[in-house]
Amino acid sequence: MLSVSVPCGATLERINFEHFENFEAGGKFPDGAVWLDLYSPTPAENKLVERTLGIALPTREEMQEIEVTSRLYVENGARFMTATLMCHSDTDVPRTTPVTFILSGHRLVTMRYDEPKPFAIVGAKLTRLCPPNITGETVLMDLLDAVIDRAADILEKIGSDVDAISHAILESEGGMSRGRSFKDMLKSIGRRGDHTSKVRESLVSIGRLLLYLAAEADTMKWAKDQRAAIKGMQRDVQSLSDHATYLSQKISFLLDAMLGVVSLEQNNIIKIFSVAAVVFMPPTLIASIYGMNFKHMPELDFDFGYPFALALMLLAAVLPYFFFRWMKWL
Repeated sequence: MLSVSVPCGATLERINFEHFENFEAGGKFPDGAVWLDLYSPTPAENKLVERTLGIALPTREEMQEIEVTSRLYVENGARFMTATLMCHSDTDVPRTTPVTFILSGHRLVTMRYDEPKPFAIVGAKLTRLCPPNITGETVLMDLLDAVIDRAADILEKIGSDVDAISHAILESEGGMSRGRSFKDMLKSIGRRGDHTSKVRESLVSIGRLLLYLAAEADTMKWAKDQRAAIKGMQRDVQSLSDHATYLSQKISFLLDAMLGVVSLEQNNIIKIFSVAAVVFMPPTLIASIYGMNFKHMPELDFDFGYPFALALMLLAAVLPYFFFRWMKWL
């Protein structure tokens, strides 16, 4: 789908193009269009933008390459910048997706194959109110700022979840039930770790994009306030990356602590079985002895032999139990 955003008074009007008959006849985009958004574009939409702007759009496979030279480059006067953004972060299956930002003149082109939330946020914001003399550079800065804010929100949510897990593991007084709760807790820790690693991957790619943009700001003759905004976003990305590193370390610690708790629970279960085996071993031995069918056994003719054997087995079971309690093994 191709969407074209055009300033209209104090707002940015978004036009969705579904038919291209006029363009095939040599038409052009509306005058003043500052943002062309390609979401899962068709080959016809790609050709339309390439013909109109005189650039070659990267393929989806090229967008997924990890080499810096394949993600940040200049071609035919246009600057191509690809970053990895988070999407579906509010679900149990968050994932990352490559997004390409292209600055051609004062027009921004975005290519994506998923729906990162910052695009919807910025689109709704500019539809309500946009600054005067808006350009593609302005839209790009708004998008990058929204991406960084979204990453901060995700890390805050992960931090809150990690604190709750930490409390459940380290501060609960026997509140964690055995079995399935341990499995669920391990899954929860694993999901938070995976989520954090994806946010960190996104922040690294955004940091590279901002570094490239800062180096190109002189060539593009950006205003001083725009350069200051880039530096501010670089500081934000660095601080968020440090926080993501801290969360990763904390999650690793919680994983080790959780495995330690599981090991202690297993040891307690084994200890109970071991104590039970030791407690019942002497009574079993006594019962085995008096269960032997030898002809000459002194207690066979004893009138109180049966209660004597029962009392002896009970005493043999009770004595080890109290001994273990005295040694604080139970």
